[in-house]
Amino acid sequence: MASEIIARLPEKYEAALKSQDLYFFTSTLHKHADLNVEFEIRLCPALQKKPITPEPVHLNHDPFSPPYIPNLHIGDLRVDETNEEYVALLNKYSVVPQHFLIATKDFQSQTSPLTPSDLVVIYRLLVAARRAGKNFFAFYNCGEYSGASQPHKHVQFFPLDIDSVAPIEQLAKRTSLETPEKPFTLNPLPYANHVRRLPSDMSFYDYDQLEATLSQAFLQLLDLTVSTIRHDTTYPARKLSYNAWITLEHLHLIPRRFEEYPLRQGEKISINSLGFAGTLLVKSESQLELVKNEGIGKILRGVGLESVHEEQVQGTAAEAMDEVSSTPANSISQL
Repeated sequence: MASEIIARLPEKYEAALKSQDLYFFTSTLHKHADLNVEFEIRLCPALQKKPITPEPVHLNHDPFSPPYIPNLHIGDLRVDETNEEYVALLNKYSVVPQHFLIATKDFQSQTSPLTPSDLVVIYRLLVAARRAGKNFFAFYNCGEYSGASQPHKHVQFFPLDIDSVAPIEQLAKRTSLETPEKPFTLNPLPYANHVRRLPSDMSFYDYDQLEATLSQAFLQLLDLTVSTIRHDTTYPARKLSYNAWITLEHLHLIPRRFEEYPLRQGEKISINSLGFAGTLLVKSESQLELVKNEGIGKILRGVGLESVHEEQVQGTAAEAMDEVSSTPANSISQL
């Protein structure tokens, strides 16, 4: 169960750290205001000396398949309604304590979309963490340009202080909506982003309600993501990439065009879902200054796509009008 995974986290983390099965890299957090958002930049010089440990042959270079390193293996999860199975593992290279992930038991590709079962498991873990006095958001890097580090499908859970939220989530929370069940965009951001607010009582839903609500929200945003990509005539065919991240209140999808952003002086910075949640990771003081000077908004726009939200909204409205005009008058009141 999700609550058991969350309950085991502290003990498993300490054991993995003590045994050196897990590497913790100390970082310093720097705040940087841009686009009326207080972004976070984590400076972690130790990542320049990240240890390279050869994987045993029997792992087939897939750290998310058995046999698992015992101290990194938090436990297993099974969705009784669908029989889908997952493994929960600690992130071997951590810059924040208790950063963990879930992966599909059977190999599935990191280029595949999140399934209804994936979404339910993610949300149940977030709820279990909150009930245990912990605070996480989940993220999924999908596709070649998303910043994904492994081909085996996995979703990561990033810890926050109990009373804090990710920087971009603050922007989403401040957004007033006339129709909460419809997708929206965060207009202050210079790149395409698609957001859906989740029902406030969703933690009390049963499986069928959770599956229906989360699946509908995800498919709405995925449709908008695909539509955004189709507006870019230079986007490579069959290379769909996006970042998805999930809190208890919102689901975010961001279409991606490039995996790295070229900074000046020949340096590049890789961006994954964490960057679009408002947290970037740099490895040196010089890279920190380059990021600040370049501007985080410019960097995120550089690896994302141009927003076509207004065109999408107008297109949806036009489709609705077409539907109304082709509907018998006595049926219009039911639309």
